[in-house]
Amino acid sequence: MPDDGPRMMNLSALRGDSEFNSLRPQRFADFAGQKQVVDNLSVMIDAARIRQEPVEHILFSGPPGLGKTTLAHLIANEMQTTLVASSGPLMDKPGDLVAILSSLSTGQVFFLDEIHRLPRTVEETLYSAMEDFKVDIVTGSGPGARTITLPLERFTLVGATTRSGMLSAPLRDRFGGQFHLEFYTPEELATIISRATAGMELEIDDKARLFLAAHSRGTPRIALRLLRRVRDFVQVSGEVRITEQSARDALERIGIGALGLDRMDREILVAIIQRFSGGPVGLETLSAVFHEEKDVLAEVHEPYMLKLGLLARTPRGRVATARAYEYLGLVVPKDLPAAPLFDDESGD
Repeated sequence: MPDDGPRMMNLSALRGDSEFNSLRPQRFADFAGQKQVVDNLSVMIDAARIRQEPVEHILFSGPPGLGKTTLAHLIANEMQTTLVASSGPLMDKPGDLVAILSSLSTGQVFFLDEIHRLPRTVEETLYSAMEDFKVDIVTGSGPGARTITLPLERFTLVGATTRSGMLSAPLRDRFGGQFHLEFYTPEELATIISRATAGMELEIDDKARLFLAAHSRGTPRIALRLLRRVRDFVQVSGEVRITEQSARDALERIGIGALGLDRMDREILVAIIQRFSGGPVGLETLSAVFHEEKDVLAEVHEPYMLKLGLLARTPRGRVATARAYEYLGLVVPKDLPAAPLFDDESGD
């Protein structure tokens, strides 16, 4: 029998991070990194408490794994309420959204991941819900159709997106707080790793902690994933402590190289340089070459290589920089053009 209930999701099961749920910070004071974002969120929440009203709608943008979901949980905790979660791809029709919105209580946090993937009809339903806390429902069809206005409790929408450029202006402008999450520093990641190892009752050397942090692509989710894999190797080998050497050996065995690049990252660079003469090459072409979705290339692999200066985006596509040649141990062409002075998201 089909399930006609609200299209909500279990974030822990979806992300495969259930082991680390107990390690998730419970308040802003325990959150490592994103200091400016956390400070501004704290002001918004304190002000909402003073006014005794729900906090304004909040939008988080940035690459995957930087803490958007965790911050949504913290907002709910700080407001002493609960969180209901769903995802843009689960919202097939306006009724899916209305079913969730109508179940929310005053002040409750509704976390909508991948909000950029909402169908247009669902997005338009969200406008009046965010602004006026009501939705219009059309019943019947033809001459007998009529519109019923359904009032909603005053909730807080927390949206998350990895592709903020795909959000329509009317939707984006309805968020009172808009925050872009940046990659974490190695020191911030080392702090996160320390807390995780303490919670897992693991021993780790300072050098090993810093080594893992330096290879985690500025991303807490990756840092925790690598920590799990290193733990596996250490435990299987009968060791009781993670050392820099054991961490180095484990990362080498799972294909993580210098700067934290994995096999797929390196293959992308090699393809651009060797198959496409350094570029430019569009995402459509790279997607066909690697049999990989464009979104995966654009959201998972590309941001960190852009940050490192290994790739540059141009209106015609992606190009490999001099640093990419050097990283792969290749001779930098003398006629290699300088990287563009802008970061264009076209060239797909």
